[in-house]
Amino acid sequence: MKLAAIDIGSNAVRCQISAVLHYGDRYRLKRVEYVRYPLRLGEDVFATGRISTAREDKFVKFLHALKLLMEVHDVAHYLICATSAMRTAANAPEIVARVQKELNMPIQVINGQDEAFYINRVIEHLLEDNKHYLHIDVGGGSTEFNIYHDRRKVASQSFEVGSIRRMQQEESGLSNEALNGTWQRMEDWVRENGRKYHVTRAIGTGGNINKLYSLAQPSLDKPVTRRRIATILNNLTKMSMDERVNVAMLNPDRADVIVPAGQIYLSAMEWSNVNQMIVPDIGLKDGMLQTLFEQHFDEIDPLNHGADHLLLATVPSRTNGME
Repeated sequence: MKLAAIDIGSNAVRCQISAVLHYGDRYRLKRVEYVRYPLRLGEDVFATGRISTAREDKFVKFLHALKLLMEVHDVAHYLICATSAMRTAANAPEIVARVQKELNMPIQVINGQDEAFYINRVIEHLLEDNKHYLHIDVGGGSTEFNIYHDRRKVASQSFEVGSIRRMQQEESGLSNEALNGTWQRMEDWVRENGRKYHVTRAIGTGGNINKLYSLAQPSLDKPVTRRRIATILNNLTKMSMDERVNVAMLNPDRADVIVPAGQIYLSAMEWSNVNQMIVPDIGLKDGMLQTLFEQHFDEIDPLNHGADHLLLATVPSRTNGME
């Protein structure tokens, strides 16, 4: 059986198709197709409050292409979730209705807590007993924080601060009191909860931290230090956009947001006084796939031979440099 997850983010739309494999008493989800397109819904929404007609049309065309791709792969079940840009856009309900009418593809516009729930489905596999973690997930329009204390999530919060929002603020050269106020609340929350739960480790997820991790070139599957992240961000800040694309070899849609996003990760580490970060190659789409697997397990294994091993379904491996 094949399952698919489509993550409609503020910077890019991602589709992952995975096959359910069964060996011995274990199930796992193996990626067979991955497509990412930098649609940049957030550029419209965070500037005007709406998704433009031109970008809406392109969005519908891309979803149609993904529908055909899933048909070619004989995908049995899929899930589509939209995050910060879509939940902020005034015309999001009309666009969701259009996609439903024209393509018969249901879109769930989820809030920050829902994002955290999905990501938690796969993060929990990485935790060690008696360790205390701050999980940081930075998107184009929002940042999600989760704190895990002895393998149990004890606090979570979503803030409407993301890479595209910060980039637009910096490019405008204007002071945005609302965004600055949100930044201060974010700092206060991380400092307070970091101390309260004695956080000693950080986990970073998201496309930008994955790219920063690959630029840092630490040993495979080893944590990256706060100092190393700061050095890389400092070097990227000194580069022009052309240099980031042609010297650092970043995709154009990554080159302009990686520094604003990296500053959020780095700041959160400083606020929580954490010096190292684990960067697994997982994200919202992986949690969505895990959820689909669990929802349709009776169909995958009608006799429930592996019901006790549900939580072992997805342990993603790192793919350094994936854009």
